Amino acid sequence: MARLADYFVLIGYDHDKHGSGDGQGRIIQRFPEKEWEDNPFPQGIQLFCQPSGWHLVLERKSPNFFVAVLTDINSERHYCACFTFWEAVESLQPQKNHTDDDEDSKFVQAPQLFAPKSLVLVSQLDHTEVFRNCLGLIYTIYIDSLNFPLETVIGNLLTCIIPITGGSQRTISLGAGDRQVIQTPVNDALPVSGCSVALLLKQLGINNVLELFCAALTEHKILFLSSSYQRLTEACRALLALMFPLKYSFTYIPILPAQLLEVLSSPTPFIIGIHSSFRAEMQDLLDVIVADLDGGTVMIPECIHISVLPEPHLLQTQTALSMVLDPELEYADYAFPPSSTSASSMKFQDKEIRAVFLRLFAQLFQGYRWCLQIIRIHPEPVIRFHKVAFLAQRGLFDDDFLTKVLEGMAFARFVSERGSPYRPCDLFDELVANEIERIRLEEGNPQKVLKHVKEISEQLHRNENPYPAVAMHKIQKPKEGSHLRVQQNTFPHLDEGTVQWIIDQATAKLKNAPPAVKAEMKCVVPMGPPSATIIDQNGIVLANSARRLEVVRNCITYIFENKMLEAKKLLPAMLRALKGRAARQCLTQELNSHVLQNRAVLDHQQFDYIVRMMNCALQDCTPLDEHLIAAALLPLVTAFCRKLGSGVTQFAYSCVQEHVVWTNLQFWEAMFYSDVQNHIRALYLEVDADRPSETGCDSDEKLQKSALEVAAEQLRMWPTRSKEKQQELIDKEESIVYSQAIHYGNRLTYLLLPLDTSKNRLLRSTAVGDLESVSNSFVTSSIAGSVAESYDTESGFEDAETSDVANSVVRFINRFVDKVCTESGVSNDHLKALHANLPDIVQMHIETLDAVHRESKRLPAIQKPKLLRPALLVGEEQVMEALRVILMPDGREESVSGSLGGPPIMPAEGAIFLTTYRIIFKGAPLETLAGEQTVIRSFPVASFTKEKKINQQEFQDVLQLRSSTFQLMKIAFDEEVASEMVEIFRKHIHKLRYPQYVHNTFAFTVGQSPKQVVESKQKEKNPSLRTMSRNIMKNAKKTIGRQYVTRKKYTPPTWDQRATPAHGDNLDQISVSEEMEQNALTLSTTIRSDKSTMSHMVERACCRDYQRLGLGTLSNSLTRSKNEPFRITTVNRMYSVCRSYPSLLIIPQTIQDSTMQRISRCYRQNRFPVVCWRNSRTKAVLLRSAGLHGKSVVGLFKSQNAPATDPSQTDSISLAQEKYLQAVINSMPHYADTGGRNTLSGFTSAHMNSSDSSDKQRQPKIGVLMKQVMGGKEEMTNTFSRGVLGHRARVITLANPRATTKGRESPQGKWGSIRGSGRLSAYSLNSDVGLRLAGKETLSPKVNGGLSDSHYFRQPRAGLYIIGEKSQLKGAKQDPSQQWEVVPIEIFDVRHVKTSFKKLMKACVPSSASTDPNQSYYRSLEESDWLSQLHKLLQVSVLVVELLDNGSSVLISLEDGWDVTTQVVSLVQLLSDQHYRTLEGFRLLVEKEWLSFGHRFSHRGAQTMASQSSGFTPVFLQFLDCVHQIHLQFPMEFEFSMHYLKFLAYHYVSNRFRTFLLDSDHERIEFGLMYEEKGERKNQHAYKSVWDYIDRLNKKTPVFFNYLYAPEDGEVLRPYGNISNLKVWDYYTHETLSEGPPYDWELVYGRREQVDDGERADTLAPQTQRKIVWPCYDNRNKTEPDAISKLLEEMQSLESELGQVPDKWKETWDKIKTTQRTESKQESKHLSSSSLLISSSLSHHRRSQCVYLHEAAVGSTLNLSLDTDSSTTSTPSSGVMGRKSTSTLYSQFQTSESEHRSYEGILYKRGALLKAWKPRWFVLDKTKHQLRYYDSKSDTDVKGIVDLTEVESVTLGTAALGAPKNIEDKAFFDLKTTKRVYNFCAQDSQSAQQWIDKIQSCLSDA
Repeated sequence: MARLADYFVLIGYDHDKHGSGDGQGRIIQRFPEKEWEDNPFPQGIQLFCQPSGWHLVLERKSPNFFVAVLTDINSERHYCACFTFWEAVESLQPQKNHTDDDEDSKFVQAPQLFAPKSLVLVSQLDHTEVFRNCLGLIYTIYIDSLNFPLETVIGNLLTCIIPITGGSQRTISLGAGDRQVIQTPVNDALPVSGCSVALLLKQLGINNVLELFCAALTEHKILFLSSSYQRLTEACRALLALMFPLKYSFTYIPILPAQLLEVLSSPTPFIIGIHSSFRAEMQDLLDVIVADLDGGTVMIPECIHISVLPEPHLLQTQTALSMVLDPELEYADYAFPPSSTSASSMKFQDKEIRAVFLRLFAQLFQGYRWCLQIIRIHPEPVIRFHKVAFLAQRGLFDDDFLTKVLEGMAFARFVSERGSPYRPCDLFDELVANEIERIRLEEGNPQKVLKHVKEISEQLHRNENPYPAVAMHKIQKPKEGSHLRVQQNTFPHLDEGTVQWIIDQATAKLKNAPPAVKAEMKCVVPMGPPSATIIDQNGIVLANSARRLEVVRNCITYIFENKMLEAKKLLPAMLRALKGRAARQCLTQELNSHVLQNRAVLDHQQFDYIVRMMNCALQDCTPLDEHLIAAALLPLVTAFCRKLGSGVTQFAYSCVQEHVVWTNLQFWEAMFYSDVQNHIRALYLEVDADRPSETGCDSDEKLQKSALEVAAEQLRMWPTRSKEKQQELIDKEESIVYSQAIHYGNRLTYLLLPLDTSKNRLLRSTAVGDLESVSNSFVTSSIAGSVAESYDTESGFEDAETSDVANSVVRFINRFVDKVCTESGVSNDHLKALHANLPDIVQMHIETLDAVHRESKRLPAIQKPKLLRPALLVGEEQVMEALRVILMPDGREESVSGSLGGPPIMPAEGAIFLTTYRIIFKGAPLETLAGEQTVIRSFPVASFTKEKKINQQEFQDVLQLRSSTFQLMKIAFDEEVASEMVEIFRKHIHKLRYPQYVHNTFAFTVGQSPKQVVESKQKEKNPSLRTMSRNIMKNAKKTIGRQYVTRKKYTPPTWDQRATPAHGDNLDQISVSEEMEQNALTLSTTIRSDKSTMSHMVERACCRDYQRLGLGTLSNSLTRSKNEPFRITTVNRMYSVCRSYPSLLIIPQTIQDSTMQRISRCYRQNRFPVVCWRNSRTKAVLLRSAGLHGKSVVGLFKSQNAPATDPSQTDSISLAQEKYLQAVINSMPHYADTGGRNTLSGFTSAHMNSSDSSDKQRQPKIGVLMKQVMGGKEEMTNTFSRGVLGHRARVITLANPRATTKGRESPQGKWGSIRGSGRLSAYSLNSDVGLRLAGKETLSPKVNGGLSDSHYFRQPRAGLYIIGEKSQLKGAKQDPSQQWEVVPIEIFDVRHVKTSFKKLMKACVPSSASTDPNQSYYRSLEESDWLSQLHKLLQVSVLVVELLDNGSSVLISLEDGWDVTTQVVSLVQLLSDQHYRTLEGFRLLVEKEWLSFGHRFSHRGAQTMASQSSGFTPVFLQFLDCVHQIHLQFPMEFEFSMHYLKFLAYHYVSNRFRTFLLDSDHERIEFGLMYEEKGERKNQHAYKSVWDYIDRLNKKTPVFFNYLYAPEDGEVLRPYGNISNLKVWDYYTHETLSEGPPYDWELVYGRREQVDDGERADTLAPQTQRKIVWPCYDNRNKTEPDAISKLLEEMQSLESELGQVPDKWKETWDKIKTTQRTESKQESKHLSSSSLLISSSLSHHRRSQCVYLHEAAVGSTLNLSLDTDSSTTSTPSSGVMGRKSTSTLYSQFQTSESEHRSYEGILYKRGALLKAWKPRWFVLDKTKHQLRYYDSKSDTDVKGIVDLTEVESVTLGTAALGAPKNIEDKAFFDLKTTKRVYNFCAQDSQSAQQWIDKIQSCLSDA
C-alpha cells in the first residue's frame, strides 16, 4: 500500500524578485509542511512547474496540465503533476500616474497583466489521469465557487491510501461529490504505458523509433523536442517501456526547465525532453541525437555511429511493426482485399508494439541463463555473466550492437536483478524459457508472427486492465469559459491546521491497522533451451570437413605413438586445419585424452610439436574466440612437460606465454569464476547426497542439474536450515573461493613469469585487459620462452622498475585477487593472507625457472637456415652486413596464396641486404611445402618513400619499408639482431636515400674509372668554396641580366624599330656577340668555348627533330630561307633568359631575340611560349609555356577592370605578346593568305575550300570535346551563350556538308571515347568555346552518331587557342580584334598528384589485409583519384589533338610549365605523330619535352636532402601510365612493348642511370653531364645513360619490341578517356617473388643462365620438360613465353648447335616480315593464319572496324560512316594523299572472310515467318564458332547468324510442306538451338550428312 499523493503544493509568481531579469516562482503553501520520513520533499520543484520560465502575460491563458518526473539522490522517481492557471496582477503603476497628473490619467492606462499559479501534486506513483482529475476538481471548486471546503478535499487527497500492485480496483472520493476508480497493475515489474508507445510510433515512424531504441540501448544521448510538455513525458515513458526488460540507468528528465539547459552538456548518456522554443540552444551539441516529436524527425550528428540491430532481427522487427501499425499494407495490391483489415485501437496497438519488442529481446537474450556464473549462494547470491561464452554460443563475435548492450549498465542491472535462480517470474522469463522454439519456427510466416504478437499483447493489456472498464467516474468540471471571467478572486489561502488535522487523523488510524503483508510468489526461474541446442538450431558452427578433423586426430596420434616421420608429413596440413574453430576444439579434446592424472611427460620432439600446435591454435583465434581456446588449453599447458635433467622439468606454459590473452584480466576472471562455480555445484551435490531425497529424484538427475538449478534449490531451502548449518555452508563456500584464489595465483605466476627472468617485456606493448590478439605463428624454438613486464593499469604507464620482474608479476596478481575476492565476498583476513603469500609463491617459481632456464641452454640450438647471398650488379657494393629477418605477409593475396593458388610463400625466413643501389630480401618460405623455393623482394634505395615501425608482441623490431616502385617490405628482425644494428640499418637507408649532393647518388658512384676519380676529386674540393663560387657566378649572372633588362626598359624600341630587323637577327649566326661574352662568364668553368658548345647543341636530338618537322635549322643566316615561318633562336644559349629551358628554341621568324627577353618576364619562371611541334598536314603548331603572371593576364586580354600602374611598360610588353601570338597565327598558310585577318570570307575561302568533307564532319567532334573539357552539357542550345557573335561580329552561315549517306568520308585517325564521365569531368570552362567550335545542327543527329543530311551551322575557328588555368584567367575579357581564343580549364594541382599517388600505393600494395568492406581494393582505388587524373589528361590531350588536326594552333600555358604542361604536350605529340611511337622517337620525345624543357626530376623525385621536404611526386610516372592506356587501346601502333614503359617507370626513380637526374639542361651542364667526352661514354662497367643501356639490350633481346607493331601512315590516335576504359597498370600490382623486379636484366637473366648451366653440369639423369608454375611465385610471362619469342630462341639455339654464328634477332625478324609481305601480295585471295600475326594490312583493317563499330554501338556523337556497300567509292582526303577511308577498310574486311570459312555451300532454309523455303549460301566458321548465311556466294552482307554455342542438337529431319521437289528424304536435317529449330535441305543425302558431320565436329571442338 502507498499514498496516492505525498505532497500538495501551491506555487505562485514571486513579485518581490520581478526586477532581476526573468521572473521566479515561490512556494506559497505546502501540505503537509512536515516532510514524510520515507519520502523527503524534492527541492527546486518551482522550476519544473514553469519549464519555460515564470513570465507575466497580457492575456489570460487556458489552464494546462502536465506531469514532470524528478529523480532523487537514491534514484527514486517522483511524479510531479502540475496544473497551471493564470490570475490577474494588481498593478501599482496606474495609481502613480493618477496621483502625479490627473489630466493624463484618463488617457494613460497600464495594461492588465496575468501571473501563472500552479497546483502541484508530488507522488511516487504514476497515475496521470487520476492526478489530472483531482487537480481539476480543486480548480473547479475554486473557479466556480462550489460549496466544498478546499482544505477537506486536499486533506482527503493526501490521506488516500491505494495498493501498488495486484490488479485490484480501488474507488476513491475527495469529499466533493466525486468518485474515481483506480486500477493497479497485476505485476509491477511490467511497465504501464497506456497509449504512449503507440503515440511515439505515430509521431516518429518505425525506423526513427528503432534508431532511438538502439541509441538508448547503446548509451547515447537522446533529446526530445516538442511544444507540448505532456507529449515529452509520454515519449520518454514510451522509450523506457520499449526497453523492458532492461531498465534505464542514466539521467532521465522528461521535462527540463530552461534554467537547467547546461545539463545537456553533461558527458554521460541521458534521455531528456525540452520545449521546442529552445531549439536554437541545441546548435552546439555535437553528440546528442535530437528527436522532434512535432516534426516527426530524428537528427543524428555525423560524429555519432549508432550500432543497429543485427540481421535478421532488424528486418523481422520492422516487418512485425508495419503489420501492427498498417495491417492494410499486406493487402494493398490485392484485387479483392479483405473487408475488415483496420488497425487496432491506440490502446491495443500500444501493447502490440511492446509485444514485438518483447519478442525481440527474447530472441536477443535467448540462452542467457546458461552463461550466468554463480560464485556464491550464501549468504547472498553473487552472480556474474560470461559475455564471451554467450557471444560464442550465439556466433555473434563481431556484432557491434549486442556487444555494446552486454557491456552497458542496463544489462549489468538486468543480470543483478534477474540473475537470481529463485525469484518471482514475469512474462519475459516465460518467453525466454518456453517460447524460443515457437519464435524460431514462426520466422517467415507473418500471420503466425502476428498471432503470437497479439497473444503477448493481450497479456500486457490484462496486466494494466485486468477488469472490464466500468463507467463509475464522476468528476466536476468547470463551466466553459470560466477562466476568461473578468472578475475572478485569487486562489484562497488555505488553513494549514485543518489540513494537518485530517492528515494526523488518517495517520493514527494506519498505525492501529494491521500491516499489509505482500506475498511474494518466488519460484525457480526456468533455464530455457541449453546453449548446445541453440548452436545446433541456428547452424552457427561452420561444418568443418571431416577430413580436417581426421588430420588433427591422426597427427596427434602419430606424435604420441612416436611416429615422428608421419607426424612431420601431416604437420603443415594440421597447422592449416587449425584455422577452423572445430579443429581447434578437436585439438583440445584430443590432447586432454592423453593427460593421465594431470601429467603427461613427453620427449623433446613431442614437446616441440605439441607446443607448436598450441601456439598455432591460439594465434589463429579471433579476439573473443581466443578466450574459449585459451580456457581449454589452460589445464593442458600445466600438464604437458619434458625432463631437462635430474629433478628439472619444463612445462608447456613456458613456451606459450607470448599471447596477449594471458595478460587479459577479463579472461582470468571468467576462468576463475567458472572453476568456482563448478566447485560450489559439487559442494551442494555432496550435501544433498548426504541427506535423504525428498522429491524422490535419483542421483543421475541430480548430477545433470546445472549450477543455477542447484543454487535455486539451496535458496528455497535456506530458511528451513538451522543457523549452525547456514554458517557451516557460508564457511565452506568461502574456503572454496579462497583455495581457488591461491590456485589461480599459481597459474598466473606460471604464465606471466618468463623463462629468462632477466628480461621483462611481456606487457610492453599491450595494456592489461586488451582484447587484441597477438600473432605467434611458427614458433619452432624448443625454448620459446616468454617474458614479463610490469604494467600499471591505473596510471597507464610502465613501471619505473622494469627490471624487477617479480614485483611486476606480484602487482598484476594482486590486482586480480583484489577484484575477484572482493566480488566473491572473501573476508579481509583471508585477503590479507593471500597478499602475504603471493610474493613467496612468485619467488619460489623464479627459483624453479632459473634451473629450467639453465638446463634449457644446454639443449642443442635449433639450426637456422643458411643465408642466401643475392646477385649484385657490377659496381654495386654492400653497405653493411646482412641482417637475419622474417619477411612478413602484407595485404597482397599473392604472397599468402590467396586467390591465385599454390602454397603460402609468406612469411619467409632470410636476410635483408643493403647495397649502394638496392634494399634486397632473399630467403625461403617458412611453409614446409614451399621451403625449397627462393623468395627475392627488392627495390632501389632511391625509390624508398616511407618507413614505419610496427609493434608486434612476438618480435622485438618490425619495420615496414615502402617504395615508389610499388613495393613494400614488412620485415621482423631476428632476436640475434641487436636493436643498435636495426638503428644503424635505418640511418644508412636514409643517408643513401637522401644524399647531400647529386654526385653522391649511385649513378655517379658506380664503377668509377681512374679518370672519373680525378673528376670526383675536382668536385669534392672544399664544398664551401665551391658553393661560394657558384653563388657568386649566379649573382653575377643575375646582375648582368638585370643591367641588360634595365637598359632595354628605359629605352623601349619604337614601332619603326620593331618593324625593321634589329641587331638581334645577327644573333642567329654562330658567332660570339657582346651579350654572349658577358653571360658566358657564368658557365666558363664548365664549357670551354662557345663554338664547341654550339656544336654540341647542334648535335642534340631535339635539333634533329626540329629539322625533321621543318621548324628551322642552325645554318648561316645568309643561306637560310627567309620564307621559313620559324627559326631556331640562340637567345637562351647561355641560359640567361630562362634557366629551365634548353639553349636552342623555336620562335616565329619575324620575332627578334630582344623581344623574347621582354616577353619572358610575363610568364612564371620566365618560361615564355615556344614552338615544340608542327602538324605536317595542317601546318598548325603546338606551343608550350608557363602560366602568365597576374598582371600579364590583364595586359594580354586588355581587361578594363585593372588599370596598369606603368602604362608605357605594360603596353610595350602587351604589344610584344600580341605581336608574338599574331606571328604564330600568320605562320599557318590559310591565315597568312588572308593578310592576318580572320574574317569569315578569308576563313571560308582559304580553309574551308581546302578541307574535305571529313573536316566538316570533324567539327562537331571538337565541340563535344571542348564542352567535356569545359564541363558543359551534351545538349547544345539553339542560341549561342556568351554571344558567339559577342565581341567580334561573326556571321553564322549555312554550309552544305556535301556528304551523302552513300559516299561519306570518315574522319582521319582512330577515335576513342569522347563521352564525358559526368561525375569525374571536373573541368569548368566557358561552354561557348565548345559551341563555337561545334557548330549547330538544325535537326537531330542520326541514330549511329552521324550528322543528319540537312545543313548545319559553321563557325569560323580561332587561329590560336590558349589553354590556361581558370584561376589565372579570372576577369580576363576577350578583345574583339584578337584572333586567339582562351580555353580556361581547371586542372589538378601537382599536390593532388602527390596525394593521389600515396593513396594509389596503399590501394595496390596494402600493408595489411583489410577486413572493412568499405575499404576494399576498388573503393580505395576510386578514392585515390588516380584514374580520374589520367582521364583528365587524356581528355585535354585529345582536345588539343583535334584542334591541331583541324588547323588551329594551340598554346599550352599551365602552372609553371614543367609538370602538367609537359604531360599534355608529350601526349599530344605521341597521339599526333607516329614517329614518337617508335623506340627512337619516344626517346627523342622524352629528351626534348621532359629533360631539355626542364621537368624537375630531382625536385619531384626528392633525390637529394635539399628536396626531401617536398616529397615524392610522380608526374613522369603519370605520363607513362597515360601512354600505357593508349598502348592498350592501340597495340599495333607502338614499336615498343609494355615492358619498355615499365622499365622506364622503374629506372626513372632507381638512380641507376644519370639520365633522369637534375632539373634542367643548365644544371646538367654545371655538373658536366650534358656533353661527356666520348671516352667517358664507352665505359664497360656502367651505363650512364638509360638510352644507351636500352639500345644495347634491344640488340641482344627483343624484350622491348612489340611484335604487333604494324603502323599506318599518318595515323592520329584518339583514345577513349572514360574511366570505364582505363585499366590499372599491372606495373602497380604485379610482383615476381622468384627473381625480384625484372628491370635489371643482368640480375634476372644472368642468374637464370648460371642456374641453367649449373643444372646441366650437375645432373646426368634425363631432365623432364614439366615444370610447376605457381601464379603467386613464378613469372608466367617468362615460363610461358609467346610464340614468336619461343621461335626466335629456338632458331638461335639451332644455329648455335649447327656451328653457325646466330643472327641478331632484329635481322631475323625483318627477314620474316619481308617474306610475309611478299607472300601476302602473291596470295591476295587466301591469307594464311601465320601472316595475320605479322602483316599489317588485314589486321589493321580488322582493328579499324572494331574501333569504329564500337563507337557506333555505344551511341557516340562521332560522325562516322560505316557504309558497307562494296560499290561505294571514296576519294582520299586532301590532307593525307592515298589514305583509305573507313568504309573502304570495312568493305575490304567484309570480303576477306575466306580464312575463316571452314565449310561452305548452298542449303535450302525454311523461313521462320512465312515458312517458305529459300536457297542461301551458308558458311560454317570454326574460328568465330558460328553458321552465317548470305543471299549468294558473292554477297558480302550477312543475312543471318546462328551462334553454335546455342545449338543443342543436329538431327536428320523430314520433308515439310513447300519443300523443294525431287529431293530425297534423307537430305533434310534440323538444327535445334535454345531459341528455335532451323529446317535445312541439302542437294542430296550425302551433302546433308557432310553438313551434319561438320557441324558436329565444330560442336565437339568447342
